[in-house]
Amino acid sequence: MSTRRLTGRARLQAISLAAALGVAALAVLPAFAQVTGAATTRTDAPVKPTVVLVHGSWADASSWNAVIQRLQAAGYTVVAPPNPLRSVPEDSAYIANFLKTISGPIVLVGHSYGGAVITNAATGNPNVKALVYVDAFLPAQGELVFQLASPQSCLAGAASDPTKVFDFVQDPALPAGDVDAYLKVEATSLYPGFSACFANGLAPQKAAELAATQRPGALSAIGPTAPPSGVPAWQTIPSWDLIGTQDHVIPPTAQLAMARRANAHISEFDAGHLGLISDPDAVVKVILSAIKATK
Repeated sequence: MSTRRLTGRARLQAISLAAALGVAALAVLPAFAQVTGAATTRTDAPVKPTVVLVHGSWADASSWNAVIQRLQAAGYTVVAPPNPLRSVPEDSAYIANFLKTISGPIVLVGHSYGGAVITNAATGNPNVKALVYVDAFLPAQGELVFQLASPQSCLAGAASDPTKVFDFVQDPALPAGDVDAYLKVEATSLYPGFSACFANGLAPQKAAELAATQRPGALSAIGPTAPPSGVPAWQTIPSWDLIGTQDHVIPPTAQLAMARRANAHISEFDAGHLGLISDPDAVVKVILSAIKATK
């Protein structure tokens, strides 16, 4: 067999192999297009927001535990940073700095005094797409939390005699004359007690647990000498407000007035001040509504 004939046969085999590879490539192309198309779809999907939960006075981040569990089960990233409970300006500055560590959209949620904090912390942050208030304060500029609780609050007796409502502990880190304020556990002549005031609607055992683990706030943060609230974020950021109709700390009428002024999306549930513990499903429902509306 000559070298020339062998070269011709090799050429014929090469042509056949190239043809076979071409057919295989054509077969693969549709599947490749499907894969790349799917990847494009995933890239274009809306980014889920991070949900940031801010607790109030006489509580800590664990008060959000049941809410956190449900949101995480739904696939959301959730964080519940500590609220320092020093004053509205200081606490808001801390939470504002915390928010700056988060990339992407944020839904910011506040309970009780935490509502005053998120009202200030979110101002000027374009990543915060929604504010959600749960049994919370929604102050306007220049207002004090002390003024907003209304005379019908179960804590109103503190205005005439704080020692009938609070137990005081000196924190060396606080300025002279300021103290940490704990809610009294037992009732007094000006206060119905921790369970009836702060934890109504919860089982006695749970109320006792919360009373034992309460985190105090500086008296200056909630008293008549507290620094006023700043420019409210609810002026420019859509807000939702869930109001507990059995709240004794911030009476529903006071909450409703603040929510209407903020043009919030208002809903109610049959719960006391700690509805985030007694009815976390209702709280999660409102948070998801805010997320859906701001996509």
